[in-house]
Amino acid sequence: MSNGPHAKLAELGLTLPEVASPLASYVPAVQSGQHVYVSGQLPLAEGKLLATGKVGNGVSADQAKDLAQRCALNALAAIDSLVGLENVVKIVKLTGFVASAPGFTGQPTVVNGASELFGAVFGEAGRHARSAVGVAELPLDAPVEVEVIVEVA
Repeated sequence: MSNGPHAKLAELGLTLPEVASPLASYVPAVQSGQHVYVSGQLPLAEGKLLATGKVGNGVSADQAKDLAQRCALNALAAIDSLVGLENVVKIVKLTGFVASAPGFTGQPTVVNGASELFGAVFGEAGRHARSAVGVAELPLDAPVEVEVIVEVA
């Protein structure tokens, strides 16, 4: 069996979803030179948010970590549709935004859901620079949003 990114996703029991439709005037991903910039991805499945609310008040950190993984999976779908996952050389930068209840400081653990998926799919090439930011609100009252920059061949 191949050890490429699609095979790794299959080993994890995951399949790429359809690319999430933009909520406003932008595209899911754009290539500039050897980099792909992925717009912020919400935890959408079949066009619907998997959860709403604030992490630390109605959304648990564990649930939010799973939602961050879904955001990352949606980002992979956007990358695949633009350039193909097999052309990813390196996950360069991940930024995770966590809609946080007052006093919630576990943003890094939540964003690990995305980081760990990239590591599982790309191995060493999935290790990346990262920011995990607590915010007051996200679009559609989503608990988490992830954006990614990748280097491609």
